[in-house]
Amino acid sequence: MTNNKTLRALSLAPAMLALTLLSGCFDDDDDSEDVIVVPSATPTPTPAPTNANFDVTPCLEQAIPGTGFTVAEAVVPDTLTLNFAAGAGFPNGRLLQDPVIDVTLAVIFLDLSVHSPAALATLPLNPSENDVAFPDSFPFLAAAQGSPPIAAPGGASFTFRTDDPSTYVRVDRMGMPAVSTALIGTDRKTAYNDASPADDVAGKFVPDLSAQLTGLTNALADDLTDAGLTPCAKPA
Repeated sequence: MTNNKTLRALSLAPAMLALTLLSGCFDDDDDSEDVIVVPSATPTPTPAPTNANFDVTPCLEQAIPGTGFTVAEAVVPDTLTLNFAAGAGFPNGRLLQDPVIDVTLAVIFLDLSVHSPAALATLPLNPSENDVAFPDSFPFLAAAQGSPPIAAPGGASFTFRTDDPSTYVRVDRMGMPAVSTALIGTDRKTAYNDASPADDVAGKFVPDLSAQLTGLTNALADDLTDAGLTPCAKPA
């Protein structure tokens, strides 16, 4: 009997040893193990937006090179003048290839004593030219593109109306490009389109133009500076 008990104890010894080792692996109270704590990355703080206010008066008072008039005189009244004694090209009329939006934005945002009115037009943001060459004869526009391509009309199908101006109804007006689009707020566009250049001369929309230009300048001045451009507006 003694031998049987001894053999049974010996046979259970490996199992007991295994249980002892396993219990050591899962012992939460074992202070001999090192706990490695990985610190979390410190978040980068978001820069606070600048609330700089600018005076846009210098922008409106600066002269546009080669024109003889100021920016304010170019946008009020909102008309596009045509002087046959001067060279053709925006802002004296406009050629199809003239980058009119880029030029208009340049003269209302940039210091023209530092930059040319063509400063924005030379940035690699837009196509440098039309993808199809403009013809030298009427209607001067390149043929419409489509699938299949649409044949050019050659000017034969154009009909020019001779109705009295009073028979027409104005639904939109845009003399100087980008003025109505950029410098008149959304809530005032209908009133602006219903008005006339005579209302512009009377100063009806001057507060709108000034306020909108100020707001845009406050938002864009740092971006212009970061791009290496000099704004015409000065800190208020």
